[in-house]
Formats: sequence, C-alpha cells, structure tokens
Amino acid sequence: MASVMKLVVVGAGGQARDIRYLISQLTEFSFVGFVVSDASAAGQYDSPILGDYGWLESNLDRFDGFALGIGSPVARLRVAVELKRAFSSKAWPALISPRAEFDWGSATIGEGVNICRSLGTVGCVFEPFSLVNLGVTLGHEASIGPGCVINHGANISGGVVLKSSVLVGTGAQILQYLTIGEGATVGAGAVVTRDVRPGVTVVGVPARPIRKDM
Repeated sequence: MASVMKLVVVGAGGQARDIRYLISQLTEFSFVGFVVSDASAAGQYDSPILGDYGWLESNLDRFDGFALGIGSPVARLRVAVELKRAFSSKAWPALISPRAEFDWGSATIGEGVNICRSLGTVGCVFEPFSLVNLGVTLGHEASIGPGCVINHGANISGGVVLKSSVLVGTGAQILQYLTIGEGATVGAGAVVTRDVRPGVTVVGVPARPIRKDM
C-alpha cells in the first residue's frame, strides 16, 4: 500500500480552506494544518494555525510537503521561492480534483499546481504554482503561467496564453488566442477581446484598461 503524503497548507484564509477541502478529496494526501509567515498575526485568520515558519523548522518529521493556500499570484510565487529555499527536501505535489475533467494525457502539469473541479480539453499547460479554482473552463492548448490564479467560473478560450502571475477574476472571459501579459489583472466579469499588456488591469465588456486617473 502506498504511503500517504502529509501536507502543510501555507495560508489560513478562504483560499487555504479551499485547498484543505481539495486535499480531503485525494486519498494519497493528508492535511496536517495551516502555517502562515507571521504567527503574531494569527488573530486575523478564520482558521486555526499551527504556527509560522519556525513551527516548520521544529517539526520537520510531521510533514512531507506543501500546498499553497494563497490567492494572490505574486505572493504565491514569492512564498514558493522562500519555502523551496528553506525546505529543499520537501515536496510540492500537484493537487488535482478527481472531478476535474481534462485530457490528462496531453496536459503539462508543473509542481505545486492546484486544480479544483473544472473542465477543459486537450493540450492544456499548467505551469508551476498556478491555481485553477472551481468551475473554470479551459479551451484547447490554453497555457497557464507560473503562479497564475484563475478564479471561480472564468472561461479561458482555446490557445490563450497567461504569462506569469496573472490574476483572472470571477466569471471573466478571455477570447481565443489572446495573450495576457505578466502581472496583469482581468477584472471579475470582464470580457477580454484583445491582448493585455504586462502589469495592466482590464475591466468591463469589452475589457479596457483602468485609467490611472480613476
């Protein structure tokens, strides 16, 4: 019988609880607890925490790997780099809901990827530490860059490329073969009909950049 990998969830907010639920659906993993970067701020979290990174150092035998319970793309990548450097022996398994439907044979899945119940087709790419939340749809050959976060109910059409650290809001739609630049944000409910430049926030139907004077 294969051993069960014991996972610590980094974070303690709503996204972290979603990841705990995802772990509960997967028989090859078990949930150890929530850890945050600063235990002195524990009062701001709704979830009980084990402690901060000091707890990790003192309890190396209690866990095998990490899962990111963080909904900010930039923070996901920053924390992953910090913890990979500090705890290089620990694993970052991909966590995929058993109810997610993709052509897994043609998919590419990096370390630390989280895929909740969602739907897609062929050739999808999930780069390290990307997060696909509940009810997302992905078209053929959609490419989700490192640390990207796609929120609930968003629709990503075929051939779309999300560069690193993109945030896609709830219910947003991105039309086929568009590229969303690194660090860009697509607002909730937006319909993206043209490429988005790096670092730009777009909102509305059709999606337009937010003016800096707004």
